[in-house]
Amino acid sequence: MSDSRGLTTEDTQLYVVAVAAIILREGKVLAMRRALTKDAGAGLWETLSGRVSPGEEPLESVKREIQEECGLAVSIEERPFTVYQAFRKDIPMIVIVYRAHYLSGEVLPSDEHDAFDWLTPGEFAERSTLTKLAETVFEAAKVESKG
Repeated sequence: MSDSRGLTTEDTQLYVVAVAAIILREGKVLAMRRALTKDAGAGLWETLSGRVSPGEEPLESVKREIQEECGLAVSIEERPFTVYQAFRKDIPMIVIVYRAHYLSGEVLPSDEHDAFDWLTPGEFAERSTLTKLAETVFEAAKVESKG
C-alpha cells in the first residue's frame, strides 16, 4: 500500500525521537550511569536523555528529563546543538542534543541511574561506549570554552 506521494511502508522508516542534555560545568559534563535494572544499556555511562512524548516539543522534553533525572537548575540553549541517528537495541532513534549550563543545585538522581560524575570530555569518552555522544560532548565543551 502506498501513500499520496507513492511511498510504501518499505520506503519509510519509523523512528523513536529522543533528547539528550549535555550539562556543562567548569569544563566538565554531567555523566550518568544507567541503573543495572534498565532494559536497555544497563550500566552504560551517558548524559541525561529520554524519549519525546507524543504531543511534546523536544525542548519541553529535555527540560522535563533534566528535572526528572537530576533536578539541577540549568540554562538550556533553546536551539539544539546537534541531531544524529542512533539505535536503542535494534530500534532506530533520532537523538536531538541540547547543551545546558549548570546554574545551581545538587544532583538528585532518579531510579533510572545509579551513579553520576562530573567528567572532562576525555574521561566521558573513556567511560561511555556511545561514540557519537562522546564526540558530541567534545564538540559541546570545545564551543563552550571559546564562548
